[in-house]
Amino acid sequence: QVQLVESGGGLVQAGGSLRLSCAASGRTFNTYAMGWFRQAPSAPGKERQFVAAISGSGSTTNYSDDVKGRFTISRDNAKNTVYLQMNNLKPEDTTVYYCAARPARLPMTKSYAYDYWGQGTQVTVSS
Repeated sequence: QVQLVESGGGLVQAGGSLRLSCAASGRTFNTYAMGWFRQAPSAPGKERQFVAAISGSGSTTNYSDDVKGRFTISRDNAKNTVYLQMNNLKPEDTTVYYCAARPARLPMTKSYAYDYWGQGTQVTVSS
């Protein structure tokens, strides 16, 4: 079992930055690929949208086209934490962001590939 706790969300003006953190429990953090997803604002009951993912070692990262060049995913395995640095935020980035873990080294872009989820953190970008 892995428990995930996100933090770092908040209100920021367009063009600003936020850094999300996700702290994981357990002693085998580096064996889990980690992902960040967000809830589609216009479809609250539907599949969460892929944002970014990182392999267990941190050597492989994936990004959605929407955030490529603006967001950076990273991890600190010594601290059992994964980060999402979000720069040049836009109002359309406003939604709830979720951290997820899958018990495999390679990252995936589909939400169904992840077994463990955090509770989510709200990001609001004002225009």
